[in-house]
Amino acid sequence: MKILHVIPSVAAVRGGPSQAVLEMVKALNVLGDVSEDDRKVTAAARRIRYEIATTNDNGKDLLDVSLEDWTEYAGVPIRFFPRYSPSVRGIREFAFSSSLTAWLWQHVTDYDLLHIHAIFSYPSTIAMAIARMKGVPYINRPLGQLCVWSLQQSRFKKQIYLSAIERANLKHCQTLHLTSLQEQQEVAALGLSLPSFILPHGISIPPPIPEARSQLRQLLGISADTPIILFMSRLHAKKGLNYLIPALGKCMNRTEYPFWFILAGQGDPAYEAEVKDLLREQGLDRCTHWAGFVTGDRKQLFLQGSDLFALTSHSENFGIAVLEAMAVGLPLLITRGVALAAEVEQHQLGIVPALDIDGIAMGIASFLEQPQAFKQMGDRASQLVASQYSWDKIAAKLAGVYSNILTP
Repeated sequence: MKILHVIPSVAAVRGGPSQAVLEMVKALNVLGDVSEDDRKVTAAARRIRYEIATTNDNGKDLLDVSLEDWTEYAGVPIRFFPRYSPSVRGIREFAFSSSLTAWLWQHVTDYDLLHIHAIFSYPSTIAMAIARMKGVPYINRPLGQLCVWSLQQSRFKKQIYLSAIERANLKHCQTLHLTSLQEQQEVAALGLSLPSFILPHGISIPPPIPEARSQLRQLLGISADTPIILFMSRLHAKKGLNYLIPALGKCMNRTEYPFWFILAGQGDPAYEAEVKDLLREQGLDRCTHWAGFVTGDRKQLFLQGSDLFALTSHSENFGIAVLEAMAVGLPLLITRGVALAAEVEQHQLGIVPALDIDGIAMGIASFLEQPQAFKQMGDRASQLVASQYSWDKIAAKLAGVYSNILTP
């Protein structure tokens, strides 16, 4: 048996949800030790081959990969197809690929099930449409794009697209793969009457970096006891930096505790310029390290060497960056729009202020004044991730979903 995952992009610049597919498929192909309840599911899953079809999208650029042939990429079998890349950003972002269309039309019936990631994007839309026409069952993971905040962005275009094309595709899904209760509730409010299941993303626990805190402070040229607050996410208005940065400015002006702010991520150049202006207006440019997009060892150094992870988003259907911070023992400051907020409050892994400047500033001040209490929150966070979010556990549960669909 074979299951195909289809996603517009697996590029790191597209953020956690795209990268999660690589880890998901890798874990499915090498299912390891699982609980007794999952052993039957896992044995069946080992007889299934899991593959990915995607484009060579890499944001405004293209990935340097072999095209239209199977290749091993990040440890998983992937077939890349060329993305149409005009200078017009909106068309480029749609990720049109005629060769992907032709290949899916010819080969979709080679698969027993499709797991399609994203909506409102050409590869996902065409994969659902072709699977529907050819009678191949499919699952869709909408990546938060059916949540209220997301649907309000370019609202008119999305309403037309949903009514004309995507609603029919979604109605024929076997089920929706959602990553949080919050996402499920928001999707249900749309009245689509679709079956769904909740399964969060997993994470691979990174190896610890020796003396990460001192290494990071040496890199930044700051004293050994300076607290570091980390923002690591895509730079977009959705992320609420217009609340976080003024809140940091308030704390810098009214507390006796100096701190350093790392801003790691990239976005549209015009928005990046807005953020830099805001940092200057708040007087934070002199204590901010603008890291840009980071991966690999540098990313882990920032995560493991910082003291607080801050994400003040309007909406996150899950928040993979939050999970990455939890995995290395960082306490959290996240707002209620982040789906993991309820879990953070329940297990006391950090603080969850309202999305307003004063509330966020109070949370930051609390961290600066009680660093040991927050350190204990981070310790609880890493323990929770190890026990509940490892990819082998998530993969075994996902294999169970596949088994239920494919078993007559």
